[in-house]
Amino acid sequence: MRHLSTAGRLAGITLIAALALAPALSGAQERAPEAPEPSTPAVRPLSEIKPDTLKQVSEFDNIKDETERSIAIFKETGKVLLHPRCVNCHPAGNRPLQGMDMHLHQPPVQRGDANFGVPGMTCNTCHGPDNVKLVAQAEGIKSIPGNPNWHLAPIEMAWQGKTLGEICRQIKDQDRNGGKTLAELVDHMANDDLVGWGWHPGEGREKVPGTQEQFGKLYEAWAATGAHCPQD
Repeated sequence: MRHLSTAGRLAGITLIAALALAPALSGAQERAPEAPEPSTPAVRPLSEIKPDTLKQVSEFDNIKDETERSIAIFKETGKVLLHPRCVNCHPAGNRPLQGMDMHLHQPPVQRGDANFGVPGMTCNTCHGPDNVKLVAQAEGIKSIPGNPNWHLAPIEMAWQGKTLGEICRQIKDQDRNGGKTLAELVDHMANDDLVGWGWHPGEGREKVPGTQEQFGKLYEAWAATGAHCPQD
């Protein structure tokens, strides 16, 4: 019997090892690579995660310049002010608006002298003290809005077509806001039940972002930082 050379013996050992490892290597190739350990995600603003929310006042603490912080806070309230739920009752004309597309109110009611409609078609002809769910739903309308004080905002407080900066200056103007001081304005936003309807608009309607309590706290913080307005 011939003896294998040293090189031959080493080649044989290498071949045997390769054959033994082949199944394991094949299985490894068939399996997907292990996913890396997830890293801790960066904290994102609430408004980015849920567009229907309002930021907390504390989320503006990192803005050191008080004027800039005040403007940033007011811009956050703009999520509510510019929402159709609010603009629909602050129209530029003499007819309220309806729906998320802000179309003209049907039936074709008019503002009237007291922002409460004209004789024979006042607001409370259809709008009672509470939201009313409709049994027979037509054209996607599931409920009729209601509030004891249901009426249009005065024409001096029309927001339709205005920029947020224009609305801000309008809100602060006592000649246009019903003579309200800044403190009274904050109380109005935080506690008025007709303002609060925007968060409880009845079945089939999208509510405005956040809660009235959050909205009121933002207004309080805006006033406390000088009640500054955006340029536009």
